[in-house]
Amino acid sequence: MFLWCAFMPSLPFPRLLGYALPALPLAALTLPLYSFVPTFYAEAIGVPLAAIGTALLLVRVFDALNDPVIGWAADRFRPPFGRRRTWFLASIPVLILGVWQVFVPPVDAGAWHLGLWSLALSVAYTTCILPYTAWGAELATDYAERSRITGTREALTLLGTLVAVALPLTIGWERADELHGFAWLAIFIAVSLPIFALLAVLSAPEPVEHSTTRLNLRDGIDQIRHNRPFLRLALAFFLNNLGNSVAATLFLLFCSARLGLEELRGPLLFVYFLSGVISVPFWTWMSRKTSKHRAWCIAMLFAMIVFAPAPFLPEGAAIAFGAVCILSGLALGADIALPPSMQADVIDVDTARSGEQRSGIYFALWSLATKMSLALAVFIGFAILDFYGFSADQPETSTTAGLTALAFIYGFGPIILKIPAVALMWSFPLGRKEVEDLRATIDAHRAAG
Repeated sequence: MFLWCAFMPSLPFPRLLGYALPALPLAALTLPLYSFVPTFYAEAIGVPLAAIGTALLLVRVFDALNDPVIGWAADRFRPPFGRRRTWFLASIPVLILGVWQVFVPPVDAGAWHLGLWSLALSVAYTTCILPYTAWGAELATDYAERSRITGTREALTLLGTLVAVALPLTIGWERADELHGFAWLAIFIAVSLPIFALLAVLSAPEPVEHSTTRLNLRDGIDQIRHNRPFLRLALAFFLNNLGNSVAATLFLLFCSARLGLEELRGPLLFVYFLSGVISVPFWTWMSRKTSKHRAWCIAMLFAMIVFAPAPFLPEGAAIAFGAVCILSGLALGADIALPPSMQADVIDVDTARSGEQRSGIYFALWSLATKMSLALAVFIGFAILDFYGFSADQPETSTTAGLTALAFIYGFGPIILKIPAVALMWSFPLGRKEVEDLRATIDAHRAAG
């Protein structure tokens, strides 16, 4: 699946693979945290749906302050070992502790336990992922090479997601007092993440910094506020990711309560993400043939068509829903690989204008958009289901209105949110030529400075 990398030799593939490996365990914690853990706390521990949604939303509200602060610090402080690699390594121990507390909770854990440890995990994850993604964005300056780097990293992200699907859903989580699937997943993360993190810092160099000046806080905010390509991309990403998050949050409940396919939840989710892994090379190729933004729009339009029949599937429609999972998974490869590459391009707009390379703060805002979309999906989706009488821990007692709401939110939610995202991105102003011009300006400023 990494054959496409051979055509872009700028960063030797062994070093690129070394950089990308931590994405696997990081992804193994990300998907369960937002998609499985809420269901686990509702089904196995009995925490009310509304309390879960509220707790996770409050964590994301805190992130509204936390993420930009960490992003700013990751840009501003320059330890001898490197401003990207030092922050990345320092976060690993706290990250592992947070994973254990959230994934292996005591049997009497409630919304407070979930909220407080999710907060600790969120801070550690932000301290890890912001320097890590900024590191990748700064490893290349070429328009296509950036897609190669993000495509490789996000392919491993999807592989980590497959692990996150396989362990909990194969082993199960019926009882919180046993060594359930989330406990095994926590063990996997605790063992693999430190090893892969060490390999990353030994393989990939600390990126060259292209800053020629430093901005004060007010000027820095002003530059972001006037970076229209970034604002446009961030809004489109938020809307699209919110749609995907609605489907991801409700996937397990839709399979079991609406379609009666509880025993197939794991295999269906597995083929969904496997389709995403397989499709990454195609979307990377498509982005070179057209542009990153047009390739992404095509993928979103394709996903909208695929999701449309989902609310009308009858109970037991395993083959039809399997087709929905496979086809929507093919679109996922573009959602995963292309927006981060475009994020590196819009950072060039800021660097060319301001003279300071501030990837950390930009990826902080990117991370915030991701987290808010995931939390809002849980809050909105669970609140609506609770209002219409749907019960997660006893779905057989759910009202007809609750089951209908589940089907329509799962199927039509992504479509409604992807429509404006496509409208925003179809005529996006940054392509290969524009990025080359920006890089020429940045290099000229650096040479003059």
